[in-house]
Amino acid sequence: MRLDKYLTDAIESKAADEEVYVTEVLSRARITNLIKEGRVARRLDTGPVTIIDASYKVKADETYELIVPPARPARPQAQAIDLEVIYEDNDLIVIMKPAGLVVHPAAGNHDNTLVNALIAHCGESLSGIGGEKRPGIVHRLDKDTSGLMVVAKTDRAHRHLSEQFAAHGRDGRLTRAYTALVWGAPLPHVGTINANLQRSSHNRTKMAVSKTQGRTAITHYKVRENYGKPPEVSRVECELETGRTHQIRVHMTAIGHPLLGDQTYGTGQQTRRVKISEEAQAALARLNRQALHAHHLGFEHPTTEKIMTFDAEIPEDMQTLIDALKRG
Repeated sequence: MRLDKYLTDAIESKAADEEVYVTEVLSRARITNLIKEGRVARRLDTGPVTIIDASYKVKADETYELIVPPARPARPQAQAIDLEVIYEDNDLIVIMKPAGLVVHPAAGNHDNTLVNALIAHCGESLSGIGGEKRPGIVHRLDKDTSGLMVVAKTDRAHRHLSEQFAAHGRDGRLTRAYTALVWGAPLPHVGTINANLQRSSHNRTKMAVSKTQGRTAITHYKVRENYGKPPEVSRVECELETGRTHQIRVHMTAIGHPLLGDQTYGTGQQTRRVKISEEAQAALARLNRQALHAHHLGFEHPTTEKIMTFDAEIPEDMQTLIDALKRG
């Protein structure tokens, strides 16, 4: 067996033993990096011999020593930003991300992000992701999408949650649902959109449907309510079988029903505004974002292995728009 796999399995096994105290369960990628950094040695009577090759083949009766350095301070700076915490324990934190908050520092958004806020909020309870004291982001929401998010606080939780999000619910552990307000009335009222997505060749910040290229993207939707006669707007519940960038927004646009307020994919629907009431038009102007909210999140807890589910009400800005649409 390769050394990196052996050490990963050995530490995981010891962590499962209640009589053994393991401070940190390391991912295989983390262990591979530690080996390359010269932090793994084979013990001999004459002293330790450093191993720097992760593919070194483990041999019977050999003993290995792994030195894990203290977690480095996070590169993103801690910033005191108010967070709506739904749940928190030693492994993870579930928060309600407001619209307008970027998840991770990137070009154009170097600070005032969710990561900056979590570093400040969690403090010393972050045990280190990949050797750095930072929160483990396992999924994202667009800047102007609101809703529930779960974030890992330890390497072990990060690995377990990442596996669940990679499976996108196909193994029964993860469930996610979104509320979207779309123009028109999708037909059929219950359906599946299966259309590959890739970066737009005209605008690299946008995604586009592709018949022959791109990555598989599948969205299941149900129309929950219509507004207007004939329906001018519908409230749709979407569940993701895959998790691509802008997936719901692009898929609903592809079938002719873009999200209200979507300035990236819904600009061709501006003329439809005049068909809703002046009150609803004013509420839509105040919304000033795509009408998309992650209202449900369920996952298997990485330590207890119990299924945890969270449901959130529709945020005030979207609810105000819905109420205006109902009044016609």
